[in-house]
Amino acid sequence: MKKIFAVIAMFGLLSLGMTQTVKAQDAASADQANVEAVASEPAVDAAPAPAVSEPAAPVEEETQSFHKALKVKFIEGNAGFMSLVAIALIIGLAFCIERIIYLSLAEVNTNKMLKKVEEALERGDLEGAKDVCRNTRGPVASICYQGLLRVNEGLDVVERSVVSYGGVQAAALEKNCSWVTLFIAMAPSLGFLGTVIGMVQAFDNIQKAGDISPTIVAAGMKVALITTIFGIIVALVLQVFYNFILTKIEAINSDMEDSSITLLDLIMKYNLKYGK
Repeated sequence: MKKIFAVIAMFGLLSLGMTQTVKAQDAASADQANVEAVASEPAVDAAPAPAVSEPAAPVEEETQSFHKALKVKFIEGNAGFMSLVAIALIIGLAFCIERIIYLSLAEVNTNKMLKKVEEALERGDLEGAKDVCRNTRGPVASICYQGLLRVNEGLDVVERSVVSYGGVQAAALEKNCSWVTLFIAMAPSLGFLGTVIGMVQAFDNIQKAGDISPTIVAAGMKVALITTIFGIIVALVLQVFYNFILTKIEAINSDMEDSSITLLDLIMKYNLKYGK
């Protein structure tokens, strides 16, 4: 019996060992299969590396603004003569602005004023007609007032008074215009003077260098041309303002002449109606 149990125990141990060996082989084969499966799977693409931003190209400098370019050219054109040209421009513009303001204030609605004067004279209200002229600004009203002051002295006296005072007002309108014409002529003259001096400097530099180099000649020529350009520009600007002023003066003179004729007609009707 003991031998039988011993044989049975041996068979049990052998079967147990074989079972464990099979399990170990199955586990090993499973692990190998997993490894092969993983190896056979396509590799996952790695996340793209963040793009490294390249340094931005240096931005080109913007074109110089107008006032900076003007400043550079002003300095290049010999600051002495360029300052004289600039002073001529400033003073000339000051006279132009003064004339424009004066002439703008001198312009009034002459038809409306004369209508009020006519209504007052038709009523026989000479003082009322004078008040209308006194309360209206401008040379036309002043001329009419001077004529109404001499209504009782006769139509000839009124006419001479209107003509004389009209000449005074016309001269007042043209006041300071001669200064504007002076600076219109002076600005290009200063520019040409700078041109001549620039040419002299260019020849002096050539004489000192003993060689006609384009660089030496160009420096003097550049100064000469810049001063000439600025002088001509100043003259053109002042000429435009001057022509505008002349236009306003002519318009006001025309109003004065028309108003004088109308006033004489009104005074003649007043004298005929009221026997004065």
